[in-house]
Amino acid sequence: MTLPEWRVFADADTLVGALADALCAEAKAAIAARGVFHLVLAGGSTPLALYRALADRHAGDAHWQVWYGDERCLPADHPERNSVMIEAAWLAASRIPPENRRPIPAELGVIEAAARYAGWLEDVADFDVALLGMGEDGHTASLFPGHDWGSSPDARDVLAVHAAPKPPSERVSLSVARLGRSRRVWFMVTGSGKREALTRWQSGTVLPVSVVQGEQETVVWLDVAAQPAVA
Repeated sequence: MTLPEWRVFADADTLVGALADALCAEAKAAIAARGVFHLVLAGGSTPLALYRALADRHAGDAHWQVWYGDERCLPADHPERNSVMIEAAWLAASRIPPENRRPIPAELGVIEAAARYAGWLEDVADFDVALLGMGEDGHTASLFPGHDWGSSPDARDVLAVHAAPKPPSERVSLSVARLGRSRRVWFMVTGSGKREALTRWQSGTVLPVSVVQGEQETVVWLDVAAQPAVA
């Protein structure tokens, strides 16, 4: 298991601007090469600043296909759903057609939602970019320490997550194996609260976040506040 590239920025605003620019450039390159850009979105509060920056750049069009790394099993219009937050921050006002925006149908319940999303992904090759965050315990998407991460090569693409340590307890998540079928995996990590988990990751501790690796590159985009003592 190799360590990712660490890109450190002076503050979160600078990080967000650089990451938004890089994502738009990656989309342009993917569309030129393959005619489509498959993007996995991270949920949670930290990436919302990035999505607002993408909205400011009028990012996205009919060549973009947007997927989700995980979702909470809540009603479809619940304000704590990743899809609701991201639609409000960026997607609803974007030029990405509704049929290209693929939220996880977690309102159907954890088992049915996982099966339905896996079916949608059957004909999808590798993602171009998977955007991921990291929790203070080292989790990413809804892959938590002590749970099944779907790391084996024959693992299911989509996992039904029960008894998550953060509410709500039932969630749906892409597996490590499916997230690893991404040309680029980019983690966005900000704030001093994440420093301990990053230090553990850097020291070789096996965490959910440490086992997701892109096919071409894995990059941690972090601000100085989150930077471990040695990076």
